[in-house]
Amino acid sequence: MTIGSQYIFRENLSSSSSFAASFLKENKVMEGTIIYASFQTAGRGQIGNSWESESGKNLLFSLILYPSMIKPADQFIISKIISLGICDYLNQYTANVSIKWPNDIYVNSDKIAGILIETSVISDAIVNMIVGIGLNLNQDRFKSDAPNPVSLKLITGKTYNIEDSLKNLASFLDKRYKQLLYDKRSDIDREYLNNLYRVGKWSNYSDANGSYEGRIISVTDIGHLKIEDRQGRIYEYGYKEVTFL
Repeated sequence: MTIGSQYIFRENLSSSSSFAASFLKENKVMEGTIIYASFQTAGRGQIGNSWESESGKNLLFSLILYPSMIKPADQFIISKIISLGICDYLNQYTANVSIKWPNDIYVNSDKIAGILIETSVISDAIVNMIVGIGLNLNQDRFKSDAPNPVSLKLITGKTYNIEDSLKNLASFLDKRYKQLLYDKRSDIDREYLNNLYRVGKWSNYSDANGSYEGRIISVTDIGHLKIEDRQGRIYEYGYKEVTFL
């Protein structure tokens, strides 16, 4: 087992990803090491977003990887396998799990998990990746103005053991990482697209030019989203360039 090879626990951290980055500078760390906490005072999302989490209720952790088999230009495939691993885990307990591009996991139309990946690159080679994951497990009240949070407890009515759930999730992430190690990239790409939120469904979007109706048709190798409108025009977006309405 690679992912989950070692666990490092801290009761409180400002951010597991920030701790992992500092820890890596001073220590040799096994690939697949998971750093987790009961509470994060400054849990981070994409580009300055925060992650709300009640102490001791959710999965808050960072995963350290050394994916030397991929080039920096191909790093979005790590987002794909992590997203799929989380979906695999959640599919044990509930239906209608999907990946909302680029980094959120949904159940129906509600957000249950988020992913933040930070990559260290030297001379066109990936040195390490820190994969931060927040998954709402047992929290049943959310105080922030986030529009659509949900937890596994709210969905199923059950309470889950944190350590057991973390190890269970790690096993699914490890299976997906093995797909990459065994060069099953076409399988990963196909499954990622099949699990994408709103894929192939006519829905409303907005960009710098206004609102329109379109359908998601693909995600590029570098992680850009492609949407086709009713006139057959295809638009390609990077992060924060399109809004789901």
